[in-house]
Amino acid sequence: MKWLHLTGFFITTMLFACSDDANMTTSGSNDDNAAKMSATAPALSDNPLLDDWDTPFGTPPFDKIESEHYLPAIRAGMAERRREIDAIIANPDKPTFTNTIEALEASGKTYSKVSSVFSAVNGAHSDEITKETARIIAPEAAALRDDILLNAALFDRVRQVYDQRGELSLNDEQMRLLEEIKKNFVRSGIDLDEASQARLRDINAELATITTRFRDNLLEETNNFELLVTDRADLGDLPSSLIALAAEEARRRGHDCECWTFTLQRPSINPFLQYSPNRELRKQIYDGYAMRGDNDNDADNKEIVSRIVQLRAERATIKGFRSHADYVLAERMAEKPELVYELLDRVWEPALRVAKGERAARQEMMNADGVNGSLKGWDWRYYTEKVRQADYDFDEEALRPYFEVNAVRKGVFELANRLYGLQFERRTDIVG
Repeated sequence: MKWLHLTGFFITTMLFACSDDANMTTSGSNDDNAAKMSATAPALSDNPLLDDWDTPFGTPPFDKIESEHYLPAIRAGMAERRREIDAIIANPDKPTFTNTIEALEASGKTYSKVSSVFSAVNGAHSDEITKETARIIAPEAAALRDDILLNAALFDRVRQVYDQRGELSLNDEQMRLLEEIKKNFVRSGIDLDEASQARLRDINAELATITTRFRDNLLEETNNFELLVTDRADLGDLPSSLIALAAEEARRRGHDCECWTFTLQRPSINPFLQYSPNRELRKQIYDGYAMRGDNDNDADNKEIVSRIVQLRAERATIKGFRSHADYVLAERMAEKPELVYELLDRVWEPALRVAKGERAARQEMMNADGVNGSLKGWDWRYYTEKVRQADYDFDEEALRPYFEVNAVRKGVFELANRLYGLQFERRTDIVG
């Protein structure tokens, strides 16, 4: 059943936009992989991630950091945070805002510092080592989070401070911190019985596994797709700069011909859908994007999506909410699903009316081109461009010189200078 064909990109976006499962990942062979990576990891004393960063503005020393450094450094940060939490619990003094709330907030600095760098690198410039590190570390990170937020002794200290909050002369920031920390414990399940907490841990562990599989599958399907174009006419009015990039991508993928490769990355797929006159090729790249995770192969995500929905629903019920949406929205501006639907329902009718009008205009344009049948998703951008040119004489390319990256950067800097008096100076001493 190709239900992801219609909603693939929506599910991909929304599945994690409303999730607190982010960064929970694991792998069935984590123990073996961790042992192998630990055996070849550099010594902690030689790990630049754990040094004091004597760099401009405390930026990471990327010229010294290797992929192998992340796993031991993150684990060292985890161990340090556990020791800090244990010290808070073992403190014989009466719980105070300083020795409990501030101490809890200040814990895990090394872990946070290293994890932030790792998350950025793995998200933007990953390799096999960093991806495997993510699979190994994530379940350990999830367990650490549960061990803190489901720790009765730690919460007892937090609760004591919270119960006497009216007598502590806290400022607004301190009161907000206290309330948020207490609420975080409660939302995590600290008030539940042992059996419910144990089930929550199991759910979090399974979600960690399958959310990683979902992301890995999505990335694999995205990276593996290639649309090779060999006829220059199929590029239509695609800007020359994008044609050059597509030719370079074809060469990078080993094609020794006058040809152009288009991928599912937005800078590639969107312009092709907008400018290519070849409807079949537009359909191929459109389907390639919409069908990611729905190709009945090793990277198929349908069962994973179904299981994620089931687990989130069960977890919400355990925590006393009607649904995962109720659980998530309790911390958002909307507060509850009914208000979301109320807003969407107000928007729906006028938006649908406009969309139908736009569809009719594009359908008419397509039929005028001699194309029979109804307008499809892969036709929308192409005929939108035609309607823009016919009705508004709008040429997106005519604006391109004004949005060249250096011109835009210069404009932003000049605007900031005029508005706020800020001066910008290029630094060449920061390693990127």
